Amino acid sequence: MNVILLGPPGAGKGTQADKLKAKFGMLHLSTGNAFRAAIAAGSELGKKVEPIMKAGGLVPDDLVIALVDARLKEKDTVSGVLFDGYPRTIPQADALEASFKSLGRKIDRVVSIEVPKAVIVERMGGRRFCPKCQTTYHVKAAPPKVDGLCDKDGEKLIIRADDEPATVTARQDKYAKDTAPLLAYYQPKGLLATVDGTQTPDQVFEAIVKALS
Repeated sequence: MNVILLGPPGAGKGTQADKLKAKFGMLHLSTGNAFRAAIAAGSELGKKVEPIMKAGGLVPDDLVIALVDARLKEKDTVSGVLFDGYPRTIPQADALEASFKSLGRKIDRVVSIEVPKAVIVERMGGRRFCPKCQTTYHVKAAPPKVDGLCDKDGEKLIIRADDEPATVTARQDKYAKDTAPLLAYYQPKGLLATVDGTQTPDQVFEAIVKALS
């Protein structure tokens, strides 16, 4: 089963992807995580995308498409892929459809997690991140035991650049312009299901599972 998760940054796609991966055994392909790993590694790709991501922009289609196309040719994607953060634009959606067609596969479902902009800004503004073990916290929803310190290694928690309020707002506006049109792209194909992302994570998960069935 190949599934696409849509929704603005901060809608909870990563949380739901982890749950879906555990239930269905699909490979979780997050382009955001892939690019952050490239930045941390100091690779050429990382150097190209770092200033774009820090400014709240979207990585150019050609770079993202190349990354995904190469990944889909690896053996561990054959049993199913859960796309998180891809496609983000109509050209990326066209490229993904072409890639699947060439591989003899297809997209089974597109699930859009819908959350108002104001809720997103509050969610992401409260995120705190451990630079050592990569654990993510939230000052309200999932606070650390000791304020400002990671539960696992005591490292001082930071606010990632893409969680800064100005960056969050910029990413929301960019999503509305470039990615929201994907809803109209997939709906006529009979692939789109929408889910209320303001519910609890468990309720959202149940709604997604129902949509996939």
